[in-house]
Amino acid sequence: MATSLTQGPAGRVELSDRRARRLAMPLRHVDLSLVVATLTISGLGLLMLYSATRDRLERAGIDPFYFVKRQGLAVAAGLVVMVLVMVVDYRKLRDFWPVVYGALLVPLVIVISPVGSQVRGTQAWIQLPGGFQFQPSELFKFGMVVGLAGYLHRHRGELDARRVIGALALAGAPIALVMKQPDLGTAMTLGAIFLAVLTVAGVRVRHLVVLGLMAFTGVVLVVQMGMLETYQVDRFTAFLNQGSDTRDVTYNLDQAKTAIGNGGLTGRGLFHGPQTNGAFVPENHTDFIFTAVGEQLGFAGSATLLTLFAVVVWRTWIAARDAPDLFGVLACTGVVAMFAVQVFENIGMTMGIMPVTGIPLPLVSYGGTSVVATFALVGLVVNIQMRRYT
Repeated sequence: MATSLTQGPAGRVELSDRRARRLAMPLRHVDLSLVVATLTISGLGLLMLYSATRDRLERAGIDPFYFVKRQGLAVAAGLVVMVLVMVVDYRKLRDFWPVVYGALLVPLVIVISPVGSQVRGTQAWIQLPGGFQFQPSELFKFGMVVGLAGYLHRHRGELDARRVIGALALAGAPIALVMKQPDLGTAMTLGAIFLAVLTVAGVRVRHLVVLGLMAFTGVVLVVQMGMLETYQVDRFTAFLNQGSDTRDVTYNLDQAKTAIGNGGLTGRGLFHGPQTNGAFVPENHTDFIFTAVGEQLGFAGSATLLTLFAVVVWRTWIAARDAPDLFGVLACTGVVAMFAVQVFENIGMTMGIMPVTGIPLPLVSYGGTSVVATFALVGLVVNIQMRRYT
């Protein structure tokens, strides 16, 4: 029988060969809840991107689907990448983590060379044919997750001070390169992934305290040494001085809060956001895309989006719990940290409770590299979950 059991050595109950073969079939264990939630978020992102940009593009004589088409291509590319990541047994990534880490670190070095393109004081993009841009720091989130998980898996049970310093070097090098651009938001995300993975790996509390103090000192030095542009410092601290300069620094924040407040319970209706459709909220297709959700779909739509993100985080945490090895546990933990930090920070900054750092809302904000990187990370989680019996 397919579900028959046999008595194994030492009294252990073993599954029949047929049952064992069924459990060993990875495709039978794809987490559909995680995949569907991810696809739904990206679909809602395309809808809100169109709603937020349609009117101003038409006024400028530009195709109203301009951003949607480009984002749609990124979603399609992301789906392909997700499937490719799922197909390759994650244990190959575990074994060859230095190759993955190194391959994704190289573009971070290239982007701060004359090859990189600078936009609004940040040199974070490499120009591609067809008018597209590639942002290495976004894609390196995958490299950070795989690199740290691989390193800590290799040295499991040996996390003394020397090993912690090694992990710090792995995380510190890319963070320093990202700050050189400078991009404080992405650096914060990479730092959060690093601390989350180290914590779950079992690093001693005193080491975490030291690392936390080092991170705080590093942020202070970055600000004091002038590594950030003046406008970046002003944006970062604007939430502490709301209303002090409504004409400049806090303008985005004030307009964002007004837009979200206008939404009420059910919103003004799709395509009917006075603040977002009227372009009163700057960057409402990238950093401040949540204002379009809040104004046009209201609390109900915002809660739905947050619920979808909660499903992604929950299912990723379940994957971490069920992972067959330490690499799987740590990789899923890194993905949880990425989603949690970016969602909380992005939505928090639109509501005035977090600093404005330019962190995108995963799968919703306009940005092709971010979309592809997010799909790759989700593919890694599905990969680990579907091979938990093999």
